[in-house]
Amino acid sequence: MRYVLRNTALTTALATGLALIGVAASPAQAEPAPSTAAPTGLYPPSALVLAIGRGEDAATATVARAVTLNCAPTPSGTHPAPELACADLTSVDGDLAELTVAWSNSPCTKIWDPVTLTGDGVWEGKRISWTATYGNACEMNVGMARSSVFSF
Repeated sequence: MRYVLRNTALTTALATGLALIGVAASPAQAEPAPSTAAPTGLYPPSALVLAIGRGEDAATATVARAVTLNCAPTPSGTHPAPELACADLTSVDGDLAELTVAWSNSPCTKIWDPVTLTGDGVWEGKRISWTATYGNACEMNVGMARSSVFSF
């Protein structure tokens, strides 16, 4: 009986030792998953959703048109002229407010039919959210005349 127990104990110890050696020498060790917060490219993201809505408040306006605009690493998206729009945004460092012009003597009628513009997303890695409301579509076109960003 003593011989059987000694053999069983020896066999168990040997099997455990071999298993541990096999685990330690195993080349197929799990690598940690890459961090999703780490940047995946050389460029910080610049991607926006631009919208034109009917109404005086961005939260309640009915969206009439909307596009996406990606500027890094290359201009793309559903915007009809992404290269021009990205160039306009680059010239003002992504500050959409800098693209607007307030003309007090515009040729527009004074009919109140509000149009709200919104731009939400990321510019060079920084979160942006912008909104502007114009009295009507004519005032919006005059206010954004020097920019192609909202020309869609």
